[in-house]
Amino acid sequence: MNAVTDPGTPDRVLVVDDDPGIRRLLVSALEFAGFEVDTARDLTEALDQVARRPPDVVVLDVMLPGADGFEILQLLRARAVDVPVLFLTARDAVEDRVRGLRLGGDDYVTKPFSVVEVGARLQALLRRARGTAPAAEGTALRCADLTLDDPRHEVRRAGQLIDLSPTEYRLLHYLLDHQGQVLSRAQLLEAVWQYDFGGDTVVVERFVSNLRRKIDHGHPPLLHTVRGVGYTLRERNRT
Repeated sequence: MNAVTDPGTPDRVLVVDDDPGIRRLLVSALEFAGFEVDTARDLTEALDQVARRPPDVVVLDVMLPGADGFEILQLLRARAVDVPVLFLTARDAVEDRVRGLRLGGDDYVTKPFSVVEVGARLQALLRRARGTAPAAEGTALRCADLTLDDPRHEVRRAGQLIDLSPTEYRLLHYLLDHQGQVLSRAQLLEAVWQYDFGGDTVVVERFVSNLRRKIDHGHPPLLHTVRGVGYTLRERNRT
């Protein structure tokens, strides 16, 4: 379920956090930035808000009573709610950040956070979700037995369908568009995430790891790391 937004209407953000102080802070800052903001304290309220007023983007705290943020994300994705999701995580909880990205989250900020940064990242997620299509869209992209079919929005390896999140799909599309080239983490951040992470490339690294696990498992590897430089998609790792 995608939210369809009139270009003249503000983007709608759903903030899911059980801390009333954080909710008030984000509502105030995001409304000032031009968003419409709905809030929820837990799973039940989050699902109710999504059903009543579908959001364009979700801010989701990891630590919630009852069902945590990861469970909420899984339920949203299971219900075909594929809008971008920004996680709020504890600064030292690396495993939370990794798990959130692996489950289909799109980005994260660590607590304590800057409300300006949250707003900037939400704008970047929305630009990426609505960005102009890559030049090769409408055609099938191929590398060895890996194919990406844009009209069907399908990815297959050796004929087997591969389930990718929207961000994984966009990352693979960019790699296929530039196959054989060595792409730095900064290039991928700019092209796929459209956001300056200030040198923090863990998002790229985690998504590349997820993508490699999905497209290369049980097959000759196509996605390669060029140590100290970045990543490349090609049939064999040429030196």
